[in-house]
Amino acid sequence: MAAVAAAPPPAAAVPASTPAPSPVAPRGNLVLIRPDGSEGETIPLADTTLVGRQAGGVFAADLYLSPRHATLSFEGGQLHVKDEQSLNGVYVRLDRDAPIELRDGAIFRIGQELMRFNTIEPTRPSADGVEIMGSPNPGFIGRLSLVIGRSTTANSFPIPPQGLHLGRERGDLIFPEDGYVSGLHARIHGEQGRVFLTDVGSSNGTFVRLVSSCSEPNTELRRARLRHSGSALLRLANLEPPLQSVCAVPCGRGRREWQRPRSASRE
Repeated sequence: MAAVAAAPPPAAAVPASTPAPSPVAPRGNLVLIRPDGSEGETIPLADTTLVGRQAGGVFAADLYLSPRHATLSFEGGQLHVKDEQSLNGVYVRLDRDAPIELRDGAIFRIGQELMRFNTIEPTRPSADGVEIMGSPNPGFIGRLSLVIGRSTTANSFPIPPQGLHLGRERGDLIFPEDGYVSGLHARIHGEQGRVFLTDVGSSNGTFVRLVSSCSEPNTELRRARLRHSGSALLRLANLEPPLQSVCAVPCGRGRREWQRPRSASRE
């Protein structure tokens, strides 16, 4: 009698393949603006994005950036920008004709000029009543100093009671060799014992450094641009979903708000 062939064993079940996770869509982009005003590389924004040499990419070779310079994070319909105690700081662009108060020690930038504002304390007699000798003070409301190093300043300029204008061609303080400064760029004036900085319609903007103190009141800004103190200017673009505001957070509480920018140019 012929042998009956054994039935082949049942085929092993093939496990269902797990679909590959869908790539996470970026929340927006940081666009690098080159010194000539053209747009360069685009950096996609995640829920949290680090700016600094440690992040690599376009930031790796910029020696003006700290390893961890700033962090951008999305929270509650806002984009928060936090200076991570960087050496050269994070700067935000002022809105045109929107004064912002300058506090003692504030640093701002027009063109390639980095300037520090300081108040001038009135002189007082010594303990034995001797008056301190000095040049006449007509009521200066502060002093501007050019910053040329970490703790080094060059020329200083007193701010008269009526304030002053800064520019390349017109004003009280002129920078004729800086092609990134507009003919008339910014104004500083005093009002009710406080001192204010105003961009008067410059092409390349006026930038103020975020302070490390949390005591500064909130200040609204209208330019979605941030700058570290190196060669890069960054623009926020294609934010999804569209955000109510962008807040720069120097140390967790104080905020500055931005909206969309206009392009940089050299006059």
